Amino acid sequence: MKHASFRSSLVIVLAAIVAGAIIVGVLPGYWTYLATSVLISGVALQSIGLVSGRTGMIALCQMSFAGVGAWTVGWLNVAEAPGGLPLWILIGGLTAVPFGVAIGLPALRLRGINLAIVTLGFATAFDAVLATITFPGQTSFTSVVRPALFDSDGGYFIFALIFYVIIAVALEFISRARIGATWLAVRHSERAAAAHGISIPYAKLTAFAMSAFIAGVSGGLLAGYLGTLVADNFNMMSSLALFAVATMVGAQFAEGALIGGIMITAFPEILRRLDLGQDIGNVLFAFGATHALSAGETLSDAWRRAIRKRRLRNAAAVAGAATPQFSLGPRVSGGTLETRGLTVRYGTVVALDKVDLVVPAQSVTGLIGPNGAGKSTLIDAVAGFLDSYYGSIMLDGQALEGQAAHLRARGGIRRTWQTTRIAPELTVGEYIRLAAGALSDADLEAVLAWMGCPHRDMLVAEVDVGTRRLLDVAGVVASRPALVLLDEPAAGQSYDETLKLGRHIAEIPKLFGSSVLLVEHDMDLVRTACSTINVLDFGRLIATGPTAVVLDDPRVRKAYLGIEEGRTVAA
Repeated sequence: MKHASFRSSLVIVLAAIVAGAIIVGVLPGYWTYLATSVLISGVALQSIGLVSGRTGMIALCQMSFAGVGAWTVGWLNVAEAPGGLPLWILIGGLTAVPFGVAIGLPALRLRGINLAIVTLGFATAFDAVLATITFPGQTSFTSVVRPALFDSDGGYFIFALIFYVIIAVALEFISRARIGATWLAVRHSERAAAAHGISIPYAKLTAFAMSAFIAGVSGGLLAGYLGTLVADNFNMMSSLALFAVATMVGAQFAEGALIGGIMITAFPEILRRLDLGQDIGNVLFAFGATHALSAGETLSDAWRRAIRKRRLRNAAAVAGAATPQFSLGPRVSGGTLETRGLTVRYGTVVALDKVDLVVPAQSVTGLIGPNGAGKSTLIDAVAGFLDSYYGSIMLDGQALEGQAAHLRARGGIRRTWQTTRIAPELTVGEYIRLAAGALSDADLEAVLAWMGCPHRDMLVAEVDVGTRRLLDVAGVVASRPALVLLDEPAAGQSYDETLKLGRHIAEIPKLFGSSVLLVEHDMDLVRTACSTINVLDFGRLIATGPTAVVLDDPRVRKAYLGIEEGRTVAA
């Protein structure tokens, strides 16, 4: 991942050097002036790409954050503060951060259209505030002082280019770090992210804070670009247009933000020369965003998908036939799970009724029962996804009551889901590392080879559903938790694949040191993997013991397998 970040960053830097040399050395002054606008718009787009494209939160107030940064730069300029424009821009970005955090707080409880309304409300309020005040230096026509080295239009283009490249490179490294994968996981499924030990509030607030900082920087750059500013530079419609363009081009990527910056700058110029209304550009942006949402793919996504396919084909062409083998080895001693009198009620419905269950250390224990018996409810309770329950849940004798889901995950309880909740934007390797934490390349390759997963550079979006379930299991066990909760992992698998999965599950205690609680309907998988099983029926535990003995219990055959007395269960 570090090598990939370095390669991508090197490409960005080299492209910037070439583009800068061509634009400053060849283009007329007016076009250089427009190219600077492209870069400033690109910085603003990167800010919205972070919070919306990466984290999946609708933010319609980015130009308000830019306005905060611009106002700060204007004030520092009038006050003749030391440090000059570069420092003022950074201070402007930092000034926008508290506003970003304040807007991010509602995101802890609000999603979708409700969050969009909150951010749009902030943009509207900011418009109203700007209408009653003036930007520092506006009435006295005091222009923001540029650094002497970058005072010309060509020089200021280089100045803006430096900021764009630094932000793009920083975001490239961040996106490939755990925090970047965390944002994508939160975007796809907050519950699944919490199951990997991710703090959802921390992930959302850091995204909003960093996004506000970058937007504030773009506002500071705009102040130096225009010299003096007016409120209309940061109105609500500008934020809406910015969001539409970011959605269309995929502004979470450096090339997408640059393409979007070209569109934002070029469309008004083209419409002006054609003597057409400027609002036509916003309509076209809205159509483009709608198409990207309906297609499920931005311009940057399509570009990167094509490049990734070519790289994977080249990798396959030079790969050897032999698969390297590594020794996994357990790093933990599996924990003992115990529930005492576990009871869950939904109104008048009793989902679990005084369930006493034990999963011994370093064992694979099955949990079976008909649909609606309470199996998934029990997993939700153990993993911390229920608001309330009665009774107690203990891991190695330590009570878990009061611990949120992400804290239980960090404490050694990991789970899978009946339906996969893996962020499709991640690669196979990125997802395993997100789930497992720090993992060497050798261990990563070993886990993928053991589970029979695809190449680590393959996008999850290009992996079939059945293989995604294998990835889900691989990610959970690679973290070597004390307890693994598997919720119907065989869904989507063929008969042979199910038996193979069963053998893998049986190996988990030995290879990873984890205890396993397996919820499954497939009896062949249960027989292969489990040494003991528990049977739930209408929320009550009706049988527990060795697998063969329990499956031959008349109560189990009648309640779950539907076999009356006198008939036998097929071996």
